Amino acid sequence: MTSSLPPPDGGLGPARTGLLVLAVAVFGAVTTELLPVGLLPQISSAFDVGSGTAGLLVSAYAAMVAVLSVPLALATRRLPRKPLLLATIGGYVVSNLISATAPTFAVLAAGRVVGGITHALFFSVCIGYAARLVPPALTGRAMALASVGVSGGLVLGVPFSTALGTALGWRAACWFLAVLVALVLVLAAAVLPPVEGPQDDAAPHPGRRRDLASVVLANGLTYLGTYVLYTYISVLLLDSGASDHWVGPALLLFGVCGLIGLRAAAAQLDHRPRLSAIVVPTVMAASLAVIAVAYPRLALVIAGAMVWLAAFGPAASLYQSASIRTSASAPETAGAWINASSNAGIGGGAALGAVIIAHGGLGWVAWASAAIVACSAMLALLARSAFPARGVTPVSEAQPAQR
Repeated sequence: MTSSLPPPDGGLGPARTGLLVLAVAVFGAVTTELLPVGLLPQISSAFDVGSGTAGLLVSAYAAMVAVLSVPLALATRRLPRKPLLLATIGGYVVSNLISATAPTFAVLAAGRVVGGITHALFFSVCIGYAARLVPPALTGRAMALASVGVSGGLVLGVPFSTALGTALGWRAACWFLAVLVALVLVLAAAVLPPVEGPQDDAAPHPGRRRDLASVVLANGLTYLGTYVLYTYISVLLLDSGASDHWVGPALLLFGVCGLIGLRAAAAQLDHRPRLSAIVVPTVMAASLAVIAVAYPRLALVIAGAMVWLAAFGPAASLYQSASIRTSASAPETAGAWINASSNAGIGGGAALGAVIIAHGGLGWVAWASAAIVACSAMLALLARSAFPARGVTPVSEAQPAQR
């Protein structure tokens, strides 16, 4: 069993290596999920389908994750953790191989279905794994390190795969990602220590299910509000006067801001979870309001977006660690609910943003985004037991245990 005491230096100790491997796995997962985004025109042309039909490769993926995350987490609750994690990483390899060799659009869609099923299970297992590698007092910091892969996928994975697909064809991007994830699979098998799964005698606290529901709702609102506008960030930049060739560098800049925000907030997620849950969405909402007022003045829009996405950087770690601290369920189940609500927010945000654009324009999209994210901050303010003022030690299954 690992010690429940933090390392003397306050760091992550030997768990850091395993968490870095999980971060690389998350990088591959996020890149796989978003791979078609920059390659939709090529895919549409290759299979002679409309852009709306090709877009289903992304929206259907997110929908499957939203629907299947919790059922799959519960169905696999008793399975050994490390083999299950390796199986999900292998699922990404299979998904990308099917996509790379797909002779028809239907086969390509089938490959994405495999990816969606994999994604639905991977993040719940990964979140539980990260929680079990460290003492409970370091849960937030562990989540922050594992979540670096999310920002890394956005900052490096998606732009690089898009550039590779543009230069060599979209199938080359799929092949590259299949090989990359296969290497991650080998690395994870060699480096990750086995951890115990949920224990029958470690009963959750049913009375705190309301707290878990509050955390899941706050997470969903944050993602919904973010993706109402972020889905159309390229359109926002172009309408504000940016040229086509500046959109990519701007997105890279925003991704770097997210990494900086994650790094700056990592320690506070453990020490001041309540303050973090209030400050993160409040700063996001305020900067989104700045964007709404500034649009279409490009410099101010970019400045507002930098602050907005820097604040969004630690959001995944914030809600993942908060869900585990509620002790309402096993870390895997809590992670599944967070995964489901995140993807519901992503898909719902894209749909809501499209409706608002059609009826009011991008300025109203930014206002709607700010209002929704502000609701998340208000919920954190009201849900005092879900977001305690100080970091607390979970009393259920968040205790890490290694065989």
